[in-house]
This record gives sequence, C-alpha cells and structure tokens, in this order.
Amino acid sequence: MLVEVPKRAEVVGTLKIWDVQRIIKLDADEIGAIAIKNIKESDIKEVVSRMVIVIPIKNERIHLLEGVLKAIPYNCPVIIVSNSLRDSQDIFKTEVDVVSHFHNLTSHPLYIIHQKDPAVAEAFREVNYLEILDGDFVRDGKAEGMLIGTIIAKYLKKDYIGFIDADNYIPGAINEYVKDYAVGFSMAKSPYSMIRIHWRHKPKIIEERLYFKKWGRVSEVTNRYLNALISSITRFETEIIKTGNAGEHAMSMKLAEIMAYSTGYSIEPYHYIYLLEEFGENGEPKYPEAASEGVEIYQIETLNPHLHEEKGDEHVQQMLVDSLATIYHSKLVTEEIKKKILEEIEKEPEKRLILPPIRDMDVDKFVKVLEESSETFLKFEKTEGSS
Repeated sequence: MLVEVPKRAEVVGTLKIWDVQRIIKLDADEIGAIAIKNIKESDIKEVVSRMVIVIPIKNERIHLLEGVLKAIPYNCPVIIVSNSLRDSQDIFKTEVDVVSHFHNLTSHPLYIIHQKDPAVAEAFREVNYLEILDGDFVRDGKAEGMLIGTIIAKYLKKDYIGFIDADNYIPGAINEYVKDYAVGFSMAKSPYSMIRIHWRHKPKIIEERLYFKKWGRVSEVTNRYLNALISSITRFETEIIKTGNAGEHAMSMKLAEIMAYSTGYSIEPYHYIYLLEEFGENGEPKYPEAASEGVEIYQIETLNPHLHEEKGDEHVQQMLVDSLATIYHSKLVTEEIKKKILEEIEKEPEKRLILPPIRDMDVDKFVKVLEESSETFLKFEKTEGSS
C-alpha cells in the first residue's frame, strides 16, 4: 500500500499529532519516491494478525452487520458488543444467528456478547470496576460497549485493537479501514500509538443526486474547537486535528489500557482531551513509561468514501453536545473557548461520566465470570484443523 509520508506534526508535551496522510494506492510494488512510503502486503497481514476488531452495535440493519463481517480480513478476530433490543423483537438473537451462520461458512473467529447481560455487570463487580454500572446493569452507551470489547481484546492478548461502527453501507471501506490501521501501526515509532480514520468523502443525497461532502456536520465543529484548544496551549494557531469524531479508530493495546473513556458519544473527541491532559505540557503524567516513549496519533485519509446509516437531526445534535461537552469541561479549556461553545449549543453541557483505565484490571477473572455465568457471551473460534 502506498501512503504519504507524514509531513508535519503538532507536539504538545510528549504527545505528537501527525497531520493527515492520504492513501495513494491500495496495492503497489516497491517504489523509490521520497514523499511516499510503501507498506508491504506481508507487513500489513502481520499487523492484522495481531489485531482484534471491536464492533459496537445497537439495532442496526442486519444486512449492514453482514457486510462489515464479510469485509474484515480473515486472520483478524472480531468482538461484537450489542446493546440491541431483546424484548418482543429480539434483534440480538438475529445478530447471533448471523454471526453463527457466518462462522459456519468461513471459520472466522468471532465473539459476541450483550451489553445488558446481568453477567457482564457481575463481572465488573467481581473486578471492582463499579463506575460503569447503573444499578444491576452496565450503563447504556457506545463507550460502555467499546470498553467491554477492549477488556475481551486484552484477554485475547492482542497487540492492537480497532473499532468499526456497524452502520456502514460499503464493505470495501471496512476492509480498507483495517488495512489502514495496520499501515499506521507499521509507521508508528512509539508502542503507545493511535490511528484515526479521516474519510475522504461522506456522500449525501442532495436534489436526488449523490454529493460527496468533505465533512460531516458534527466533525467540522468538533475539529474547530479541538484545534482552538491546542492553539491556546501552544500559543500557535493550528488546524492539525481532522478526526475529532473518528468512530473508526485503532490503538495499540498498551495505549488502550491506559486510556480513560468518556461515556456515550463523547468517547472519540475525549481521546484527544485525555491525551492532552495526561501527556501535554503541564503536570506529571500518571504513566511515566508512556510519557518517556511518547504517544503518537496518526490520521489517515481513506480512498473509499464513508456511507453510513442516517440517524436524524436529534442524533446529530446529541453527538455535537456530547463532543463539545468534553472540551467545555476540560481542565485545559480557556474562558474564551467556553464562551464560544455556549454560543454554539446555547446552554452549558452536562459533564460526561469518565470511566477509568483498565490496565490494572484482572481481565482473566472478568472473562471467567462471563464464561461461567453469561448466557449471551458466545465464542465462535477456529476449530482444530481449519485453515
């Protein structure tokens, strides 16, 4: 795969944020261009084999889930964390049926669990991680599902974890995302690295024709305020962040296990906030080994466009409020930025719950509880002799 060599970066403390790199060609032989880096297919496959993909899902069209599963490279296990309906219309059962059938056809290693399974809450209580609970169950929210997937991925002893949303209409884009993650990790110099996908275009239907928009409604605003925050810290104006709401992103497990997670739809922009607060210019980091190595963020622009399910204006507005809430309540924010955010959303946003890092969690104990008590934790693994 041919990708642009990263040209510049913003450095804030021990955090380095690389500017967007474009994918030039998905498949290529060796070339000698100075500004282009060639990542061999064998190197991509090697990284993918050490990666796991987590798919958080809630009441999505079942054909979209099928397309996502079919697009993920074979040697990359998949963890599906569902928060779909289980009452009169048992969507989760349908998801399980799809996963089981797909595994029977392909032997692809797959894991699925329901977020509201009482055994999941029991497992969190067993490892004394109570912040994620709401009474007898895990809280609703995308971040909560992603965290469950991260714990299972750590249990599987994978080096990298990638996240992919289940509402994508283009399987080819999904396949590229996973390979783009691998390209980013192949370039990373630090074991504490994150890859964030920047969609080249996000098509919309306008006047009965496809229009290839460059930015989503929420992303444009979130990026602007994240860049304003960095500019206020460094005292130099920047537009380095292009992936504030990147649902498609990946992390080395070393980074994922020391990350805190903001609940709901604020999880992706909070990645930036957390890393700026922990590894920026002020204060002593909680994780000196990560500060010593440095943390890197790569932003990679895809060839494929991103076409996903439209959730409506109410959903978009909630995403915007959640995203800006992470910036508004950051200890790094200036009064000027807070004032502009209030003008954007008209009232002070509620502070989002923060879930602590999982590095010291006993993930073996967590999964043992699931294996012994859960009715929804299902493992579809390779059988002996399957290729």
